[in-house]
Amino acid sequence: MILRSAIFAAATRVAPHVRHTPVITVEGELLGLNFPVQLKLELLQNTGSFKPRGAFNRLLNATIPEAGVIAASGGNHGAAAAYAARALGVKAEIFVPTSTPATKVNRIASYGALVIREGETYADALAACRSRQFETGALDVHAYDHADVLAGQGTVGREFEMDAPDLTHILVATGGGGLIGGMAAWYAGSAEIISVEPETCPTLHTALLSGRPVECAVSGLAADSLGARQVGALMFPIAQAYVARAVLVPDGAIAEAQRLLWEQLRLIAEPGGATALAALTSGRYVPPAGARVGVVVCGGNTDPGKISQP
Repeated sequence: MILRSAIFAAATRVAPHVRHTPVITVEGELLGLNFPVQLKLELLQNTGSFKPRGAFNRLLNATIPEAGVIAASGGNHGAAAAYAARALGVKAEIFVPTSTPATKVNRIASYGALVIREGETYADALAACRSRQFETGALDVHAYDHADVLAGQGTVGREFEMDAPDLTHILVATGGGGLIGGMAAWYAGSAEIISVEPETCPTLHTALLSGRPVECAVSGLAADSLGARQVGALMFPIAQAYVARAVLVPDGAIAEAQRLLWEQLRLIAEPGGATALAALTSGRYVPPAGARVGVVVCGGNTDPGKISQP
């Protein structure tokens, strides 16, 4: 179990390298809701997602070998690992599946990392990454299943609580579970944490029903960021203890949430970044009366031209 003390230490460690992202209050009528929502804008984080928090905490809390660092990613984690490696002056090798959008591949490469496209899914890229790491001895920076990565992502929760201390319900998009695991560890039951996943990527939903992490087929609009086949072993007991509910949303609701964020707030969110909000705007999750609701908008790495398309 990740302790709040580890998250506090991570916040101190990564502070010189990450942004304290803003929280904004959005009137409900702008989003078709009858209550206001507090949005935590992690899409404004360095590299365009929350991921640098975990990547920096992993690198800064380890001895990095001459071979540098290595990671597998659907896109956002790879950009974060590459960005952190460049900032610390070490080499990075990033494995991504062939399905990773060019927008994300180009961002990873822009930070000086060697990008290898391998397999059709994140799981394929992860298998290739592990094989390469065995050869080189590079430091593995797992996207979600490492204590330092979880603690780093938990700093999102610490900031959210600092800036919006009265929240009672917080919606978080879930892929492999690093973000929601870290946030749930921080809040530890003091607010209800609601997981939101695409219907076509139901890894935590399925794990909670099964009582253990199990592999799921993944596909759909947000698979490049939420397409882990199985949630992490480290986050799962945290989710069992502190995630109040796991909600599934269709791709159409995710696209509509993206459109609302752009049209009403001029925020460009990627599908994964809009997934948590989609649970509210689609009615798949209705908070209880009097709830004070927060949503993490966790990423913005997408082609802006796709957002306005029906």
